[in-house]
Amino acid sequence: MCDGRKYGGVRAAGRSVRTRLRDRIAASDPGLLRLTAALRTVGAIALTLAVLSLLGAVVTHLVAGAMAGMVATFSVREKQRGRQAVTLALGLPVALASVSLGALLGTRVIAGDVFFVLLIFSAVYGRRFGDRGMALGMIGFQVYAMSLFVGATVSALPGLCGVIVVAFLCSAAVRFALVPATPVGILERLREAFRARLAQLISAQLELLDAGPDGIGKALADVREGTARLHETALMIQSRLEEGTPDESVARLVQRRIADAEITAERLGLLLLSARSAERADTLTLHLPGAPAPSVARLPAHDEATARLRLDLQALRTLVLRAGPGRSGTALAHLRNRLLGYREGENLPQAPPAVQDVFRGIGEAARAVMGLRSALGGPQDESDDSPATTRSREELDAEDAAIDAGEEETREEERTGLRRPTTRAAVQVALGSSLAIVGGEFLSAQRWYWAVLTCWIVFLNTASTGEILVKGYRRLLGTVLGVVAGIGLAGLVGHHTWTALFLVLLCVFAMFYSAPLSYTLTSFFVTAMLGLLYTLLHTYSLSVLVLRVEETALGAACGILAAVLVLPVRTDRRTNELLGTVLERLTDVTEAAVDQLSGGPAADLLDKARDLDQALGDLRSATKPLTHPITPLRARRDTARYVVALLETCAYHARSLAATAELLPTHPSIAADPRLRGAVRRTVRNIGAIAAQVGGERDTEVETGPSIASLLETETGGAAPRYGRITDRVLRHLERLDEAVVGLARPLGVPVVTPKR
Repeated sequence: MCDGRKYGGVRAAGRSVRTRLRDRIAASDPGLLRLTAALRTVGAIALTLAVLSLLGAVVTHLVAGAMAGMVATFSVREKQRGRQAVTLALGLPVALASVSLGALLGTRVIAGDVFFVLLIFSAVYGRRFGDRGMALGMIGFQVYAMSLFVGATVSALPGLCGVIVVAFLCSAAVRFALVPATPVGILERLREAFRARLAQLISAQLELLDAGPDGIGKALADVREGTARLHETALMIQSRLEEGTPDESVARLVQRRIADAEITAERLGLLLLSARSAERADTLTLHLPGAPAPSVARLPAHDEATARLRLDLQALRTLVLRAGPGRSGTALAHLRNRLLGYREGENLPQAPPAVQDVFRGIGEAARAVMGLRSALGGPQDESDDSPATTRSREELDAEDAAIDAGEEETREEERTGLRRPTTRAAVQVALGSSLAIVGGEFLSAQRWYWAVLTCWIVFLNTASTGEILVKGYRRLLGTVLGVVAGIGLAGLVGHHTWTALFLVLLCVFAMFYSAPLSYTLTSFFVTAMLGLLYTLLHTYSLSVLVLRVEETALGAACGILAAVLVLPVRTDRRTNELLGTVLERLTDVTEAAVDQLSGGPAADLLDKARDLDQALGDLRSATKPLTHPITPLRARRDTARYVVALLETCAYHARSLAATAELLPTHPSIAADPRLRGAVRRTVRNIGAIAAQVGGERDTEVETGPSIASLLETETGGAAPRYGRITDRVLRHLERLDEAVVGLARPLGVPVVTPKR
């Protein structure tokens, strides 16, 4: 039997409660972005209320100040602090002008309605000018709505302007002094989140190792979720590299190390699943939600190889948990040296080949963790290095030296006129809001703007009719539930002003903390907060909250109607466009990686791979209306999930090829093989055929035939020559990519043929 102290080394259980709690928080909220947004907004509101109360403000001004502080905080989304300050400074005169016009036009129904529609159009159209245009448009719109909410008048205008100035100053104080967040700090926290999520994925893989036939489904689902969460964090890091690193070479180093860790961790899960299965596991199993687990057999519990594998996975998790700055030691070095030895076949136990592959996968993951430690800025103590560790470190150093900071600029064709998404959305929301104003006036002459707010909000961050429909449904559901909560809270606090304000702060915190997770929850907390605000304004009644539901339903209906009838973008059309982009990016990555593996010039492969991941992420978001649980089209839902899972499988193998190709100049066991160019032509041709079918062509077909390995052997008339032999891993990725591309043909309606030889 293996000794746990010998093979387990430093145990995660020995870490402090504070460290474990910090890792758990980091994993649940990468970069603490949700927590920072919630604390900033609550802090701005609390500070505004404190200042206004010291100045003796009335309740109406307290409510207006709270709403203005909230708008000033959440509207500014730029990453650089300097740009945030400029946007906040520009937002103040916009807010003052907006509240002034709200007070002046409040009693002029027609003029006020026309201006409101123009303001809505401008706010949505401003998105084409980036984060600043979107922020200024949102400030103008929300402050105008706030003036209607508090019933602003010309006589009260000086006081309201003073309240807005105080709110913006308090928002700036919280943003830049009380709850600061620099790009460097956010990137550092994202790295910690990646490390924590990587450790969680390895824990899930440990459960997969020990799961019996009854528990394999849940264990596989946990591995699948952990893999997706790790990939999500990697993309978040990618989006912050430019602002959070001092130069491009450092950014590329971090990008490379994160990609290595992600790929090796996902591969380790596949190897574990293959070791538990009767045959090699399909990569699709890790990407298709609800995919049935392969038939597995429980590994011998008392087998030395199984016990050693379990302890080595625990040791790998320990390396990950201790990969942060300032964490080293002899025991940690012993674990690292032993695991890295598996890369070269050292000390492999007597076990079936599939199990030995898992040990080699652990060795590759340990190498990636060592590189990740370098990216995290940890000290590199080389005093206890084994020969295998020294060789791995030399490979990493050679890769670091070979990193080229060059970057190719790519420009996409910009759409104009009504084809531009921002222009189309602005026209749609303006017409939808006009309908909402008319209908809202029939429901209530005082609260009609609720319908307009809903109509405007359902268009934010949506690009197709299906997305608008799902968002409108979620807002209505959250509003109905929030009305119930609002009734209870209003009855609880009565007219206790400060108790109600405290509960408002809690609702605001929950609203912003849950915003990226669930729009239904966000709507719930918004409506509950409104019930409290109306209690403070002494205008609360059950009929008011019921009216809130009616106006929300009307606004959602108007938004959906405008999306369907005015310049509509059908979900099918949107997903087909994005699918074409994904296939184009997949071709770029595959061709560039194979060209480099064949001896061609170096390219920015990881950048191309991340472009593919971003395009796939956009497609995944666009298919949510098709895969939503309430959709009645079950066949389309299953097809959409299957296609996205196949594309994620393709992206995984393309990323792996790109990462391997970048090792080519420095890795002694990887040599260029010119035969690859010919062997991969069929795969690239098939991707093009599928893209053409998606683009509307009908005379296309996908070819299938001999495996990539047999194509390589055919070109040489037998076995591959010793010089330039490609590794088994590269060959396996090419074959799986070819199989996945052929698998895309059936759900997308592309004929599959086998050409005659």
